[in-house]
Amino acid sequence: MKTDLSADGGQTGRRSRLNQAVREALRDLSAELSLLNQRMSGHLDLKGTDLQCLDLIDSRGPLSPSSLARLAGLHPATMTGVIDRLERGGWITRQRDPSDRRGVVLQPVPGRRADVLRLASGMNAEVAKICADYSSDDLDLIATFLRRTADAGRTAGAQLDAS
Repeated sequence: MKTDLSADGGQTGRRSRLNQAVREALRDLSAELSLLNQRMSGHLDLKGTDLQCLDLIDSRGPLSPSSLARLAGLHPATMTGVIDRLERGGWITRQRDPSDRRGVVLQPVPGRRADVLRLASGMNAEVAKICADYSSDDLDLIATFLRRTADAGRTAGAQLDAS
């Protein structure tokens, strides 16, 4: 008979293994979402960074070019090329900033979001199937975990930028 000599009954080791499993699952998720975004970008004739910026404009816009650059973690010179490609492709418009007539804000072109949603429909359907297996309380916990993880990523990124 094996005797557990640890004071916590092996919980520290189990928790460490579970933490590792979560990190590995997040790494796998990150890789798969990156691949999905690359595929979607190809179908939309966009670069991956362009699709990422379009999503930021759509979800947080209207945004100034400098705000978009900061959110995307891109150099302003790089952002100019991204914005030009998105505008030429009919994905965004530049409008005068109502609070500062000298500035501009970027807005998504109405109706173009449907093109992206059509390509994302497979993933959205798969996520809906997964969510169906969880209670509302479970989904609240998962959503909180994911938001906190995204916040941790932003914090870690800011720390890298500061060093």
